[in-house]
Amino acid sequence: MNPMDLKRGIDKAVAAAVEELKALSKDCSTSTEIEQVGTISANSDSSVGKIIAEAMEKVGRDGVITVEEGQALHDELDVVEGMQFDRGYLSPYFINNQESGSVELESPFILLVDKKISNIRELLPALEAVAKASRPLLIIAEDVEGEALATLVVNNMRGIVKVAAVKAPGFGDRRKAMLQDIAILTGGTVISEEVGLELEKATLEDLGQAKRVSITKENTTIIDGVGEEAMIQGRVA
Repeated sequence: MNPMDLKRGIDKAVAAAVEELKALSKDCSTSTEIEQVGTISANSDSSVGKIIAEAMEKVGRDGVITVEEGQALHDELDVVEGMQFDRGYLSPYFINNQESGSVELESPFILLVDKKISNIRELLPALEAVAKASRPLLIIAEDVEGEALATLVVNNMRGIVKVAAVKAPGFGDRRKAMLQDIAILTGGTVISEEVGLELEKATLEDLGQAKRVSITKENTTIIDGVGEEAMIQGRVA
């Protein structure tokens, strides 16, 4: 048999099988159905299925659900304010969790900048302030490139400042709105020359904060920002 004919036959069979599975599939529309799927996925552990269903009911289909190791003897469900956007770390040298290939920042400051950063001198005041506070720093900007990115990588690898940088989500006006969303969530200020704020003059008071930030190659998740609840709810509404 010709190997190419065999491959073409397999490809056609796979395509037909996928289409048939799509036709047979249905959305899980109820909490009970979600619990059933969760139970099957957890090797028939019904308690895990119930927690998954409860979590999805609380955060909705577009919510973010993460699983972590706990210190208690039983499973717990904790709902916190947070957000996730589809931008990952700008350099793999920021990774500090080799097992998961991610960047994990505990109680970080968050610097929000509505422009590209290529000159490290603009960042120095904020970096020095964060270093004195002995806390990590997440930089979210239109882009971080060249000398600025290289210096951040070196500082991170040497342990001078635990830092990571990601691109801001969206483009144009959408990016500005997303940066403002993050600012409200974290209690920070968007550094933008359009409103007269210069990066070189940024202080710790301008930076947002969160309980934790997790960054993968594709996504950034901000968990439990310190922004005011009323402002967060007003923005969501």
